[in-house]
Amino acid sequence: MSIEQYQATFIQTNFADRIGGEGYGKDTSIYKFEKIKRAKASAKQDFPNIELIDMGVGEPDEMADEGIVSRLALEAAKEENRGYSDNGIPEFKAAAAVYLKEVFQVDGIDPVTEIVHSIGSKPALAMLPSVFINPGDITIMTIPGYPVLGTHTKYLGGQVYSVELKKENNFLPDLSSIPEEVARKAKLLYLNYPNNPTGASATPEFFSEVVAWAKKYDVVVIHDAPYAALTYDGVKPLSFLSVPGAKDVGVELHSLSKSYNMTGWRIGFVAGNPLIVKAFSDVKDNNDSGQFIAIQKAAAYGLSRPEITEAIAAKYSRRHNMLVDALNSLGFKAEKPKGSFFLYVAAPKGVKGGRRFESGEDFSQFLIREKLISTVPWDDAGAFVRFSVTFVAKGEEEEKRVISEIQRRLSDVEFEF
Repeated sequence: MSIEQYQATFIQTNFADRIGGEGYGKDTSIYKFEKIKRAKASAKQDFPNIELIDMGVGEPDEMADEGIVSRLALEAAKEENRGYSDNGIPEFKAAAAVYLKEVFQVDGIDPVTEIVHSIGSKPALAMLPSVFINPGDITIMTIPGYPVLGTHTKYLGGQVYSVELKKENNFLPDLSSIPEEVARKAKLLYLNYPNNPTGASATPEFFSEVVAWAKKYDVVVIHDAPYAALTYDGVKPLSFLSVPGAKDVGVELHSLSKSYNMTGWRIGFVAGNPLIVKAFSDVKDNNDSGQFIAIQKAAAYGLSRPEITEAIAAKYSRRHNMLVDALNSLGFKAEKPKGSFFLYVAAPKGVKGGRRFESGEDFSQFLIREKLISTVPWDDAGAFVRFSVTFVAKGEEEEKRVISEIQRRLSDVEFEF
């Protein structure tokens, strides 16, 4: 055996069980997003002269506001901003508290003890299980959904119990469906509204039900709210923390990635129960040394100007209107969401006189390979595809062109539902 082979064997046998142990890297199954990537590459090769319309990307299509970018440049040039920020600067936390008050009507948040910054929501979700989960503990997740909290629960030896989000329940989890023994053993309940991928919004009544349920079973609520300020048609942004009793049972995660076109900037915050915030801060302090101070100051500038988000929401609302109308003219039953930039649509069963679609993934592959329209399939709770209105288009006329092109490409077949 060569030194290289020995080293490879030695490394292979030392991988942790949480990522596959000795079998790590040997799984030949192809995951959803890799299938999408391959299908897009194949479609571009087969039809090099046809534009691929990407409706699958879950991130903004424009840069951050000029004022935010300018503030970053100004603060980055200051010597006093060069060092570690650890668990954040007071200026950012104060801006976050005011933001919660002005945009979401959340009263009584102490920026010192009830808010801490995070380097985006994803790292916060990854760290929170370390605060609560011991081997055998349960995290309740919703599916379809964003899996990070569940992934790290499993890393720590915990278990995940999944609750389906169904159309007949407005894509809200039916808490009464959770078995008593699961509820009593659970440590965490993960919620995300407006929701990725369904686009569904919560209501004050539902959040009140969550608070009562959490108090009954002593479960901590983690509400992931990166799309909370992106609402449409007169719907007011809703925070879990605005419901009486919410701060007694949980925290809410906010991010500037989606609401301020700051995806790559990696800045957000965790707010709510002071004991949870303190414990999370301690875990975080052992994971990172804080986001660049200049980014925090630029983010504080943005949080003080919610009209930036309102303009972004107006663009997404316009695009949703056009996309819903186009899809419904083709036989779909698309419904404009009240928030987020996602449109979640039931996949057709097939093409009249032609191929059948056995799943959302099957339909999504058809759209990419034959129509050069990229979407994301979801088959966790029924056959659906997710369109995102963050497609690249400069101005309203270009938006109309893209949507019209989608309608044109799909109009040469008749879908069966």
